[in-house]
Amino acid sequence: MDQAIDKPVIAAAPLTESEKNVIIAGILLSMLLAALDQTIVAPAMPTIGRSLGHADYLPWIVTGYLLTATAMAPLYGKISDVYGRRPTVYTAILIFLAGSLVSALAPNMFVLVIGRAIQGAGGGGLFALAQIVIGDLVPPRERARYAAWISGTWAVASIAGPLLGGGFAEHLHWSLIFWINIPLGLVAMAIINKPLRKLPVTAKRHRIDALGALLLVVATALLLLALNWGGSAYPWASREILGLLACSAVFWFAFALRLMRAAEPLISLEVLSNPIVLAGTASMFLLQAANIGLSVYLPVYLQSIIGLSVSQSGLAMLGLLLGTVAGATFSGRTIPRFFHYKHIAMVGVLFAIVCLGVLSLVAGRASLLVVELLTICIGLGSGTTFPVATVSVQNAVDRAHLGVATGVLTFLRSLGSALGVAMLGAVALGYGLPLAGEGVPAAGQIVSATPFMMIFLAAAITLVLALITLALMPEKSLRGRDEAEAPVVLVE
Repeated sequence: MDQAIDKPVIAAAPLTESEKNVIIAGILLSMLLAALDQTIVAPAMPTIGRSLGHADYLPWIVTGYLLTATAMAPLYGKISDVYGRRPTVYTAILIFLAGSLVSALAPNMFVLVIGRAIQGAGGGGLFALAQIVIGDLVPPRERARYAAWISGTWAVASIAGPLLGGGFAEHLHWSLIFWINIPLGLVAMAIINKPLRKLPVTAKRHRIDALGALLLVVATALLLLALNWGGSAYPWASREILGLLACSAVFWFAFALRLMRAAEPLISLEVLSNPIVLAGTASMFLLQAANIGLSVYLPVYLQSIIGLSVSQSGLAMLGLLLGTVAGATFSGRTIPRFFHYKHIAMVGVLFAIVCLGVLSLVAGRASLLVVELLTICIGLGSGTTFPVATVSVQNAVDRAHLGVATGVLTFLRSLGSALGVAMLGAVALGYGLPLAGEGVPAAGQIVSATPFMMIFLAAAITLVLALITLALMPEKSLRGRDEAEAPVVLVE
């Protein structure tokens, strides 16, 4: 049932620069919590399985979080446009902390999976809301440099998460993985409490389309289940996977009909029809599919072909990670200096494509040094796209639709991650890569470099598609601090 909300435009005292920095620090701390919980659990999973039993359900600790985090992202964008950023941020943090509490106290695997799903329902909102709040605080011309802060937050989570998870599980207790979220979340809420009150609610009438939200969540959940189970739990051509895909398609079709017929759809047709939003979100979807898929199978390559241990391959992955952060930082600082700012991302993606092509060609005989240099360059090139896509999408819409547009961007970025892992996994299996339970070839098996050559080539082709979408994306001059905001569209 639709819920109508009437809100007056609230005039608030302007935020000082120190207050803006406090809000950004608090919101990034909140985002760090959600990002950590995507990386901190994996090293502790064997310990959790021994402690709680039912180890065959361990993958659901990751899948449960992924399902709800991805499905909820666009909902938070719309809700924050209606009720304001502060209550929405607080709600997301509290849901995340509730999930952390359930997970920490879980007496069995079933309760832990439920706790992780609750965590994801809050964590998915924190990813989107971090970018939305920064969009509220900073004009588009200056916004790009903050994208590097977001990339840095992901970098910290990617490095610290596995170290903390392994350390807690081995030396203390696995439940500390979840208990640590409670004090950090409360600190984040305390930091942003007062200054976040000054963020205005710009639109005075909106509707929450509950039916549209339900259709979107179900369609996304079914699709992600198919992508996660396909090729691992069930063959891609099995009736289980085909059934999930068919059901997902039905719900996506119903969601599309709802978008066309609802008085105010969950995702505005004005936003969806914007060519900048379409191209920007599509490029992010494709880029993330290549990046995350590569980050999953690169450690397998390093262990199987280069001969590194598990811990050594984890350290070797820092090249790709730090290269991505450096690329995003460079792009964010450079965007304000260019009128045709999308060319920064286009050159970066082209550079990454060339490096992936070279890696594919030399995969069977490359030294560790060559692989490290190439992966750093791949990260540098692909990292330039994150600020460009985010700023382009946010600059293309007015403030009343900022939350929805950013939510769609975050949603497709997460969906691209799942699709990329499934796509490259299908390539690996198609070329006979013998995978054990954790995605690593079983001990004693001799692995050819051919599957990895094709994986790198598939990632390069995906980036070619991302480059094409960037080339087709129109450019709009970035609004500066002193320029008028685009008019707010009120839906009556």
